[in-house]
Amino acid sequence: MISPDSQPTWRAATSADLQAVNDIRDSIHLTLPEGPEVFAEKFRLFPEGCFVFSREALVLGYGLSHPWLLRMIPPLDQFLGALPALPECLFIHDVVVLPQARGHGAASTLVDLLARLARKRGIPYLALVSVYNTDALWARFGFQVVTDSVLSKKLRTYGETARYMILSLSNAISQ
Repeated sequence: MISPDSQPTWRAATSADLQAVNDIRDSIHLTLPEGPEVFAEKFRLFPEGCFVFSREALVLGYGLSHPWLLRMIPPLDQFLGALPALPECLFIHDVVVLPQARGHGAASTLVDLLARLARKRGIPYLALVSVYNTDALWARFGFQVVTDSVLSKKLRTYGETARYMILSLSNAISQ
């Protein structure tokens, strides 16, 4: 039985979590679908960048990231193939926290976890594509919108509100 008093926390994702991650993704990303094999590849390529937000055994959210190149937005629902030998950023591919698990500082804690991971690997930036008008949320953590015509064209597949954002870890407060 899950204690109602226990607070959800981020932990490293395991292959056993992939079904829960896919179920959550499918329930939230109705207009941005990606196949389970695409998420499985990200986990296989860079498991240390994959986390789940859980309360005991119940998965209430996830965050998937991987090393990548700045201003190179990975296409949705396509395989990466391989990670770059000299990554310029840790790309936050997707973060979802179910509505019933929000209000626990999950996004802030995840950004801290990913910033530490990037610094440990000598990666100077975090990058992401903000969707569903969440750019204000990411801006609270220091992410800044980057715009140019090439990025704008690539962002179209992510929806009208998509914004490419980066966070320079040299400017971010080290935790």
